[in-house]
Amino acid sequence: MSKPLEGVRVLEVAAWTFVPAAGAVMADLGADVIKVEPPTGDAQRGLRNMLNLTTSGPNPFNEIPNRGKRSITLDLQRPGGRELLLRIAATSDVFLTSYLPSSRIKLGIDVDDVRAVKPDIVYAKGSGWGPRGDMADTGGFDLASAWATSSLAYRLTDGPDGPKMQPAAFYDLQGGNTIAGAIGTALFRRERTGQGSVVDVSLMHVGMWSMSVDIVAAPFVDQPSGIDRRSAANPITNWYRTADDRWVYLVCLQADRYWRELCDVVGRPDLADDPRFVDAPTRFEHREECIRELDAVFAGATLEEWTKRLDGFSGVWAPAITPRELHRHRQVGPNGYLPELTDNEGVDFRIVPAPMQFDGAATTPAGPSPVLGQHTEEILLEVGLDWDEITAAREAGHLG
Repeated sequence: MSKPLEGVRVLEVAAWTFVPAAGAVMADLGADVIKVEPPTGDAQRGLRNMLNLTTSGPNPFNEIPNRGKRSITLDLQRPGGRELLLRIAATSDVFLTSYLPSSRIKLGIDVDDVRAVKPDIVYAKGSGWGPRGDMADTGGFDLASAWATSSLAYRLTDGPDGPKMQPAAFYDLQGGNTIAGAIGTALFRRERTGQGSVVDVSLMHVGMWSMSVDIVAAPFVDQPSGIDRRSAANPITNWYRTADDRWVYLVCLQADRYWRELCDVVGRPDLADDPRFVDAPTRFEHREECIRELDAVFAGATLEEWTKRLDGFSGVWAPAITPRELHRHRQVGPNGYLPELTDNEGVDFRIVPAPMQFDGAATTPAGPSPVLGQHTEEILLEVGLDWDEITAAREAGHLG
C-alpha cells in the first residue's frame, strides 16, 4: 500500500529536534526527506544524556527526529555549497528550515532565494518565538519558548522544589507534528491553486495552544500555582496513590453516571448512599472528605491488584505507567505503535511512528537515522551532477 506523501520531496535545512521532527513525520508518511547538514553534522547527533547512558543503545535524540531521511553534507558558508543546495531545492516540493532570519539572509536561503529556483515551493519555518516582534531573531528551545512561557511550568509548580521538569523534547515533538500538518495543508492548497505558501510555526504558539483553556480564562479568574488533587472539584476525575506508591487516574467526567458503579468496584458500596456524596453537587461541597475516603480505599491495594479490580469498569481510568511498562501495554502491539528498527550500528530498537494511520495501515518509519553525509553523492547525481563535478565540489570544500 502506498503512503500518502510518496512522491513529495522535502529539503530540510534544520537542526536539533523541533523542525527536524516535522521532517520525520513526513518521512514516516512516505516523503523523500533530504537532510542537509554542515560538514560537522547536526549538533543533535552528539546529544546524549540520561535517556541513554550506555554506548550500546540508539541515541533517541538522533533517531527520533531523523529516522527515514537521507543525509547530505554541504558547506553553506561557501557559495558553491549554496548553489548545490539551490539545485536540490529546484527539485523539491518543500523547503523546511529552523534557521533564524539573519542566518537565512546571510546564507542566501531565505524565501525569495529559494523561490527564485522553485516559485511554487512550500517554504516552512519553525522558530522559538514567532516570525515578527523583537524576539523574531532570537533562538529558542522548547523548555524556554513553550514549557516555561505557555504557563504550563507555572501550573505544575508545587512544593519547595519548584516546577516539575519537562520530559525531553515534549513540545518539540508536538511542534513538529504541527509543522507537518501545516505543510500538508499548504501542499493541498498548492494542488488546488498552484500557489505555494510560507508556513510559520513557533514553539511559543504551540505551547499556548496546549494551555488555551487557562490562557483564555486568565483575565477572569485567579490562576492557581498548582493543581491540588486533595480538593479536586470532581473526586472521581482525580488520581489516587496505591499501596505500592503507584498512581491510578480516574477520568469520570459524568460523575453521577459512574459514582455508584465505582463504589461497588472498589468495595465501598456504602459511599454511594452516604448523604455527603449522593450526587455531584453534594460531592463538590464535601469533595475533600470524599477524596480522603477514596485515598484510604486506594491505599489498601497495590497497582497490580487495582488493575485487575478496575478491569471492566465502564468509566475511563488508567494506571500511571513507566516508559518501559508502555512497551508491554496491550494496545501497543495490535496498533503498531512501537515498530522495530535497526540502527546503523546493528542495534535493534523500537520507535514511536507518526501518530496517525491511513486506510487501516500502521505508520512505519522507512529506516533509521542516516549516517552523516551517507547519501551525498546519490542526491547530487539525482539533481544532474556527474562524478567529475561531485569530485570537484568535494575538493573545493563545498561538501565538507
